[in-house]
Amino acid sequence: MDAAQQEATARARELQRSWYGEPLGALFRRLIDDLGLNQARLASVLGLSAPMLSQLMSGQRAKIGNPAVVQRVQALQELSSQVADGTVSAAEAAERMEEVKKSSGGSVLNSTQTTASSGAPTVRRVVREIQSLLRSVAGAGDIIDAAETLGPTHPELAEFLRVYGAGRTAEAVAHYEAHQS
Repeated sequence: MDAAQQEATARARELQRSWYGEPLGALFRRLIDDLGLNQARLASVLGLSAPMLSQLMSGQRAKIGNPAVVQRVQALQELSSQVADGTVSAAEAAERMEEVKKSSGGSVLNSTQTTASSGAPTVRRVVREIQSLLRSVAGAGDIIDAAETLGPTHPELAEFLRVYGAGRTAEAVAHYEAHQS
């Protein structure tokens, strides 16, 4: 790889970090490891061609052009964290990945997680919707920049942007629950 290609790859990875919170190679490798997938299966679940997934992972391409694929990535990240914290078994994860694959990109969590017995959305569902909305408006880097700008005059709003716009779902759930009184 020549210097120009190396520079283009570094720039693509930096853009990925600002848009998705980390380079897609690292994000996709974590999903592969946590969910027991290979690259071909991950590409299939996301609705990408194997070559496109490879280009995104290697930094040859920076952006996922299809918003539905971005939402599937977010759904798999959520599923991965649920597998990691033990709330979802490997068998359930396999079923959910099929739901993700068939989805048009919206939330694919099962009904016990999306609504409480009263029919009201759960905290996790509300938090994921807030995160999805913020992340559809701006990348993580831009949200963090906005939070830093607001910090001196509006610290609570800056914290909200940091937690929901660039943080992990578990952090946002804790923040939401702490502010519900």
